[in-house]
Amino acid sequence: MTYCLAINLEAGIVFASDFRTNAGVDQVSTYSKMHGFCVPQRRVLLLLTAGNLATTQAVVNSVRRDIGDPAATTSLNTVEYMFDAARYIGKISRQVQARHTDQNNESGPSLEATFILGGQLRNQPQEIYLIYPEGNYITASPAKPYLQIGETKYGKPILDRMVSPGTSLEDAARCALVSLDSTSRSNVSVGPPFELSLYDKDQLELNRHLVLTEDSPFYISLRDKWVEAVKHGFEELPRFSWEDGSDTLV
Repeated sequence: MTYCLAINLEAGIVFASDFRTNAGVDQVSTYSKMHGFCVPQRRVLLLLTAGNLATTQAVVNSVRRDIGDPAATTSLNTVEYMFDAARYIGKISRQVQARHTDQNNESGPSLEATFILGGQLRNQPQEIYLIYPEGNYITASPAKPYLQIGETKYGKPILDRMVSPGTSLEDAARCALVSLDSTSRSNVSVGPPFELSLYDKDQLELNRHLVLTEDSPFYISLRDKWVEAVKHGFEELPRFSWEDGSDTLV
């Protein structure tokens, strides 16, 4: 399992993901889930991956192959709209799953994969899309400007409470990291390193990217400050009537 998210804001897009692909008693495997496909001043596209690792790796490899193939009729360097890029990723994913299913005779583990594709093409608005294993896709809305894949439930509350289209990139990035940290505390299949990229609207370049390990001072500070803030907020919750000596229940 894994956890990835993207937040579409008025100021740009925040992308975040963990690295963990396997967590067992005696083995933890890690692999980057964030893949960039950028042509400065023309287009910036980031692909986040979750699901069967063989499927996601094959999809990413196919995408890179098409970009480098002058004979390819479609690639992330040639699509004219973001929804065309989402459809293209979905098509490749279906083809990879079908091929692996034939090889495995429909037995073995699930071969499904989900993706988040986000970014901007020149003269087009920035967008993010969630691409399902079946190849279809949805985009985010102003009421819910983020998309998640993988282990989504534990990191959702802070996004619902804190993120809106007007949130700054930096505040949304902090929310994304808290969302990842909260998920890692509740599910061992998600964990550091955490990868973060911030895209500034209309810049058509990706200039802010970092990887935070469990020992990174910034991550340790953010995690500890969040725990401290939650504990302080809890202590400030109103008291029950019987706690102050009153017998009246309100």
